[in-house]
Amino acid sequence: MDDIWINMIAGLLLGYLLGSIPFGLLLTKASGGGDIRNIGSGNIGATNVLRTGRKGLAALTLLLDLLKGFFAVFIATHYLPGGAVFAAAGAFFGHLYPIWLGFKGGKGVATYAGIMFGLFWQGGVVYAIAWIGALVIFRISSLAGLLAALCAPIAAAYFGRYDLVALLVACTLIVFWKHRTNIENLLDGTEPRIGKSKS
Repeated sequence: MDDIWINMIAGLLLGYLLGSIPFGLLLTKASGGGDIRNIGSGNIGATNVLRTGRKGLAALTLLLDLLKGFFAVFIATHYLPGGAVFAAAGAFFGHLYPIWLGFKGGKGVATYAGIMFGLFWQGGVVYAIAWIGALVIFRISSLAGLLAALCAPIAAAYFGRYDLVALLVACTLIVFWKHRTNIENLLDGTEPRIGKSKS
């Protein structure tokens, strides 16, 4: 019993430390692009990195933000029995609220994808299809992320992973909260599309 509690706490800490690595900020600074928080929306995620005009850097940010969520769950699954769900929660919250940046991080869409693939690959596939499909159809990053997040708990229920539904519902609600300004822009038709600068 004590080992289970240790693994849960260790998973949470591991996930948070991995999740809180601000790849978007680190990559833009390392490439001479300055502080990404002073550009566009001020967000540290891939969409805002894309606003610098560096598509490759944005793609790398997205990949690394996804992988940190995946590896947090992967490591916990293999080395911390019972800690995988806590590692997923830690990675997600670490990305959104990193201690290194005064608890002001990203919006969680890419890291959410990573923890989905780590927790159960079927859910990751559903998430990715919803995300990429919506992005191709609507070319609005925030809308694609919101639709993907909405699909996450539904996918868990569909595949019988009821043990994950509560966590994923919470993550989805937080993604919607973090996107509240984007939702307002979507409703009034002012949310920018991919390839256009943020007004």
